[in-house]
Amino acid sequence: MRNIVYIIQKEFIQIFRNRTMLPIIFILPLIQLLILVYAATLEMKHIDMIVMDKDLSSASRKLVSKFECSPFFFVNGSTFSIEEAENILKKDKADIILHIPADFEKKLYKENKSELQLLINAINATSAGLTNAYANYVIADFNKNVIAENINFFKPSFPKNININYSFWYNPELNYKIFMLPGILVILVTIIGMFLTALNIVREKEIGTIEQINVTPIVKYQFIIGKLVPFWIIAMFELAFGLILGKILFDIPMIGSLFLLFGFASVYLLVALGFGLLISTLANTQQQVMFIVFFFILTFILMSGIFTPVESMPVWAHYVNIINPVAYFMRVIRMVLLKGSGFADISKEFFSLLIYAFIILSLAVWRYRKTV
Repeated sequence: MRNIVYIIQKEFIQIFRNRTMLPIIFILPLIQLLILVYAATLEMKHIDMIVMDKDLSSASRKLVSKFECSPFFFVNGSTFSIEEAENILKKDKADIILHIPADFEKKLYKENKSELQLLINAINATSAGLTNAYANYVIADFNKNVIAENINFFKPSFPKNININYSFWYNPELNYKIFMLPGILVILVTIIGMFLTALNIVREKEIGTIEQINVTPIVKYQFIIGKLVPFWIIAMFELAFGLILGKILFDIPMIGSLFLLFGFASVYLLVALGFGLLISTLANTQQQVMFIVFFFILTFILMSGIFTPVESMPVWAHYVNIINPVAYFMRVIRMVLLKGSGFADISKEFFSLLIYAFIILSLAVWRYRKTV
């Protein structure tokens, strides 16, 4: 036990002496938290529109006015040429073209139906889908007003209005920062646990100090524990610091038990540290570590559900996510903080990660003993 304490002390001294590692641990997470929470959003707040109004009627002007009054759409110009409008769209100077045909008002009031055309820049499928949804909502609202203005309210058969009251659970104001901040925290904790652990051990190989440690009476399990515990503590500190910062700056709700969250995070970090240790046994230089960690972290993050729901992924991706520890923590941190879930709700993820931690640490220790 005394040897483990000495190694932990030595690791902390070495970490705080390393000028390269200190900014990665303390400064970069703060910058990433402040920038990514604001920048990583799927909300469309500025949609540039070009109007091609060939009808020039009161109905078409009312529809265009509806779009102008929307906080999402900005009408940047109008034209009567479809070629000119498409050129503007191709040059990325507009996101959507609203094409109103010449007989729009006539058909609307005489035939009770009319057609519109929306041409949307769909290079980014997510943005195009949101743009289409927003535009359809504006058009539906315009259509509702037209019906209300022209229907005979004195007919006995006129149906009563159906009032729909929306109730958004867990995020009533639909604040995207509340959704993104827990996900960013998971990424930061993963980087500390996986990347820095692998980098630190491989650095020992490069400077040759690991050979000196191997000839000492220190048992290998003592060396591994002494190497992993400091980064486990630092990652837990980063999580606590990020939660405090999130509460102060973004007023993130913390409905569930923080004790439960940190308990789950402690198990998750065993998996991340195990991955870091395993990668350190496969790499001989810090450059190799960066390439291997980049592959794993990028894959894990993109499939974790931070940007797109896991439920919307293909079936094969669900099976692949079984070995993705980031997906487990990404789901649990949002469940605990935003929904107030208890241990019964996250027990499946907890025990899955517990088994995962045992397997990955055993594999890493076995591989380490084989290569050193």
